[in-house]
Amino acid sequence: MNARALLALGAVVLMTLTGCATAQPSVATLEDGENPYTAPPLPNGAEFATPLPPVTDPEPDCGDPTASLRPDPAGPMPTVDAIRARGHLVVGLDTGSNLMSFRDPSTGTVQGFDVDIAREVARDLFGDPNRLDFKILTSADRLRALEEGSVDIVAKTMTITCERRQTVEFSSQYFVAHQRVLVVGGSGVDGVDDLGGRTVCVARGTTSLTRLQELLPDARILTVPMWSDCLVVLQQHQVDAVSTDDTILAGLASQDPYLEIVGDSLGIEPYGIGIPPAATDLVRFVNGTLERIRRDGTWTRLYDTWLTTLGPAPAPPAATYRD
Repeated sequence: MNARALLALGAVVLMTLTGCATAQPSVATLEDGENPYTAPPLPNGAEFATPLPPVTDPEPDCGDPTASLRPDPAGPMPTVDAIRARGHLVVGLDTGSNLMSFRDPSTGTVQGFDVDIAREVARDLFGDPNRLDFKILTSADRLRALEEGSVDIVAKTMTITCERRQTVEFSSQYFVAHQRVLVVGGSGVDGVDDLGGRTVCVARGTTSLTRLQELLPDARILTVPMWSDCLVVLQQHQVDAVSTDDTILAGLASQDPYLEIVGDSLGIEPYGIGIPPAATDLVRFVNGTLERIRRDGTWTRLYDTWLTTLGPAPAPPAATYRD
């Protein structure tokens, strides 16, 4: 290569290097006290709840909402027979409620107290507790899934209420939870009375949301699809507290040593297994399973496996029947 070619090549290289250098973004100089970090985004689907509308119709009154159908293994069981013929039980739940229903990161399996309750139903159906097909639902999806019949049962910290019983059926109660408050330790929040004017996270489609709106009309309530979303926004200091059942709060607190459950109970939450409204034979079958696990010690064993963070195992909740 001659000298003129070398000179031209050097000019091209110099221009290329100079162009690359000028293309680099300049570093902005921060003013004193300016925060260099942007606020983290809210979870997908998060939105602030609108205030409750004025009450025009009274709440439906069904007497005791926990009163279910008595176990009756001698009657015709078309729904149960169809499930057995299919070979597996379709269970609606979520995988974001640690201790109750969650995906174990070490094994990839779905585990928890609610999951094991569903396994006991499968045990009585098939003689095999693992014949389950899980359908992941948000709290807001539970009723629709039951009404449409896309699941056989919902085992997902589902509170029995008269309003819900207008469209779906429930088993007898299998757990009684209490709504409380979860905060970062040292926050100065000791209960619901300290949450006025603050921001609280609640999952949509829950009784916790309605009760909180009634108790704290001036609070900003961030609603999210999953309870695991509430853990994220609490850890990122985007909300001041989370309020729901102590079973769910205990699962969130078990994932972060800086979190604590505070305050007294805001109300009881009797859990039932949700069942499609026409499947009364399945209601009776599930209630037979629940009667068995109350009597043979299985219920207490499941509590001791998952929920001792709430205290020593209480007696299983007694069943109430309406027939």
